[in-house]
Amino acid sequence: MTTSTAFRALHRRGRPLLLPCAWDHASAAALVAHGFAAVGTTSLGVAAAAGLPDATGAAREQTLALGRRLARLPVPVSVDVEGGFGEDPDDVAALARELADAGVAGVNVEDGLPDGRLADPVRHAEKIAAVKEAAPALFVNARTDTHWLAAEPTTAAALRRARTYLEAGADGVFVPGLAEEDAIRALADGLDAPLNVLFAPGRHTYERLAGLGVARISLGSLLFRAALQRAVALAASIADPAAGAPEPLSYEQARALADPWTWRSAPGSPGGCQWGVPGSCP
Repeated sequence: MTTSTAFRALHRRGRPLLLPCAWDHASAAALVAHGFAAVGTTSLGVAAAAGLPDATGAAREQTLALGRRLARLPVPVSVDVEGGFGEDPDDVAALARELADAGVAGVNVEDGLPDGRLADPVRHAEKIAAVKEAAPALFVNARTDTHWLAAEPTTAAALRRARTYLEAGADGVFVPGLAEEDAIRALADGLDAPLNVLFAPGRHTYERLAGLGVARISLGSLLFRAALQRAVALAASIADPAAGAPEPLSYEQARALADPWTWRSAPGSPGGCQWGVPGSCP
């Protein structure tokens, strides 16, 4: 059985694949050592770890290099390639072929654009078709950002885009931001392909998502953000055992790590920083 075939078999309703997402070799290897059946990558983690902004196409080189390294692990690996790091379907297909040749089992390709709009679904479908032609065995998880970027996200809009991408050859559909149970069930039942949902702490459980028909549960940037929080909390507790733990990092805060000029010193905390205010840390 090939790695891609093994990865495809892990997507099943009733017992969905829980896909933890790594940002470097060490984080991926630790997840594999723990026993996870497959590993993904988080575009936020890969970009932020390199000091680059997420979802802008800036981390193509880092993503490709990490994909090649992780493909040597003894489990299937899926790589988040943002929107494909280009608008030309042939360029996206070339990237996919490189990853597939290295042994990567799957890719995520999203229809959210760097400017916050949704891509034209027909144009995005052309990317998916080009990827499948260049690397037929690659599991293409077509991500649609309707529930993050659309002014009025609806199940119907997600279904329309998902079906367009499936007709182009996508193997699965990923709808991050999908949280309501009725919407999850409707998409799982309305698609003739595995549905991937982004895990929402406090709202989802593995068992409940399995019961709704989800076939893959992605942890996205959650582990990366939790690791940053834990590292800061440990350092702070050594400096001041009475200090409380910092708040978990949001996606926006983690993404801002790529731009130190969005920080300033925190009042009363020498060397500390605050988010989102022009300035710099000392």
